[in-house]
Amino acid sequence: MSEITNLFGCFVSYPSLIYDATEEQKQNSKNQGDLFSTYIWGEMGISDNLKKLKYEDYGKDLTLALFQFHLKPIPYELPYLKEIESYRKNEKSIGIPIIVTDENFFSKSEEGRYDFLKQSILQKMDLLAEVVKKKKLDTNMVRLKIDLEKILK
Repeated sequence: MSEITNLFGCFVSYPSLIYDATEEQKQNSKNQGDLFSTYIWGEMGISDNLKKLKYEDYGKDLTLALFQFHLKPIPYELPYLKEIESYRKNEKSIGIPIIVTDENFFSKSEEGRYDFLKQSILQKMDLLAEVVKKKKLDTNMVRLKIDLEKILK
C-alpha cells in the first residue's frame, strides 16, 4: 500500500440535530450534508485539487492539514470549535475547522458556494502560518499559499 503524501485532507460533519428532531429535520440534515459533500468529493469537488499538493514540497514538520467542515453546528457546539486546532507533534498534523451555515453556504449560488470554500481555506492559511511560525515548523507557507491559490482558481 502506498503512503499518503498529500498535505490536505477533508472531513465533513453533517448538520447537528437536537435529540427530538423530526423525521423532516433529519432528512433535511442528511440532504444538506450530501449536497455539501459533492462540493468536496464530487465531480467538481475541491478535494482532488487539494490532493495535488504534497507535503514534502513544503517541509517535513507538517504532513497533514485536515479541513474539518462543520455543517450548521448547534450553538452549544460553537465554543468548542477553535479557529485552528493545536499542532499535533506526534502526528505532524493540525485540524482546521470551518463552520458552514445557511448564510455563508447553503443560501448562496453554486459560484457563491465555491467562493466561500476558496476564501475560507485561504483565510485559514494565515492562521496556519501563525502556528508554523510559533512552533518553528519548516513548512514553507509563502510557497504553500501561492500554490493553494493557483489550484483553487
